[in-house]
Amino acid sequence: MRVCVPLNERTLSTLASACVAASDVADIIELRLDGLEPGELSPSKINHLINSLPRPVILTLRPSEQGGYRSLTIQERITNWRDLFNTDAAFFDIESDLVSELVTHEDQPDWSRVISSHHDFNDTPDNLDSIYEQLAFSPARILKLAVQASDVVDCLDVFKLLDRAKSEERETIVIAMGNAGILTRIVGPMRGSFLTYGSLENEKGTAPGQIVAQDLKSLYHIDEIDSETLVTGIVGLPVMHSVSPHMHNAAFKYAHLNGVYVPLEVRNLAQFFKRMVDLRTRELNWKLRGLSITAPYKVEVMDHLDWIDPRAKAIGAVNTVLLENEQLLGYNTDADGLIDPLISRVGALDGLQVAVIGAGGAANAAIFALLERHAEVTLYVRNVEKGRSLAERFNIPCEQLTPATFAAKDVVINTTPLGSLGQYISETPVSSEQLRGSRFAYDLVYNPVETLFMREARAAGCEVLGGLEMLVAQAVQQFKLFTQTTVLSELMYSAALRALER
Repeated sequence: MRVCVPLNERTLSTLASACVAASDVADIIELRLDGLEPGELSPSKINHLINSLPRPVILTLRPSEQGGYRSLTIQERITNWRDLFNTDAAFFDIESDLVSELVTHEDQPDWSRVISSHHDFNDTPDNLDSIYEQLAFSPARILKLAVQASDVVDCLDVFKLLDRAKSEERETIVIAMGNAGILTRIVGPMRGSFLTYGSLENEKGTAPGQIVAQDLKSLYHIDEIDSETLVTGIVGLPVMHSVSPHMHNAAFKYAHLNGVYVPLEVRNLAQFFKRMVDLRTRELNWKLRGLSITAPYKVEVMDHLDWIDPRAKAIGAVNTVLLENEQLLGYNTDADGLIDPLISRVGALDGLQVAVIGAGGAANAAIFALLERHAEVTLYVRNVEKGRSLAERFNIPCEQLTPATFAAKDVVINTTPLGSLGQYISETPVSSEQLRGSRFAYDLVYNPVETLFMREARAAGCEVLGGLEMLVAQAVQQFKLFTQTTVLSELMYSAALRALER
């Protein structure tokens, strides 16, 4: 696999320093010369830098209208490139419009070192094949297309183009940019892309959706991905915040299994299942084994499955899909994932008085699992009208959250997003005064590891449990469904915690 780390700096000295750091993780380094101050663009100094590096170098001088950092006329670009062509760079990444100009000039580059590129930062165009054909007329050795994806289904056109280029024996780089295009960055090289791009650091990306190069290698194990790699992933909107890739990929590595777990940002679930998942209709040949399903699709996904586990039906949500014998099977590991850590802390739940706060999907799984263990459950919501249908479904009481007190409750469970990283981080569904007298508080939010709800519970004298234990417990069960292999929860917990602490 070839991981290219693009570097954009204002001066040659800072560019040189970045090159030293990039050399540890990159197979190829791209120097974005359009990021340099005009006075810093010295071909002789750039060549000295190239020759000092242990990795091959791509030179790029992109105009602002094509994603670059400088406004350059076509004549300025030609003039600059004429000098840069004399350097010892392995490749020159040149936009297709300039390639068309250069083929008519007397002084031409060494075309065996040219990447002819086309970028579309707006969408994935319908005429991707014709753009490829126009690029293919050039004498450039490598063709590059980078397009913007809004849905993971857009990756299909990229993979189809890679298949075509491979059959025509053309060296090609095709990338779908943005979070929805992450899949192409991880498995693209395995499917024939000449290289993939990874940033040096999170804030150093030079295009939307670039993964940190170190993560490509140590998290996704991109050097080990091949045509036999088992593919799993998390489906949702959004998904890039999830620590599930960290847990599952650590498990694949520990179990010595050839598998990868990827984030899949989906906007149209029906199209995703039809065109990329269902073996009977999908347009992508890949070894897809299973999917984790997260918000907002845990209910909608049930419409696209051949069989649903009875417990998942009773819960009313599916968080795990398994592909088995051309069938799509649905399971719910949230219920056991939620209840197992609780039982390990408080013991048997028979007859315990439990308060469940919230009326969303997590509350469904919580109530089902608690009733299955013979707990006495009461639902607490801000809007009783909205919570009543859930309460009636499970035949449990529903009460107003404010100004309820929980002194008589053995366990209080927060299933709302209040307290989670982002806009809700400074919020809690209840105060320490409301919790005083209750025995145990359980927050299903896992990021941050310590929430305001948990701090309020401690102040009230409660024992506390965070959502990371639930996340890990349900993931262990998912991994077993995907691979028929059991891994230690401590392994996944450590991987998730490292991700959260970064």
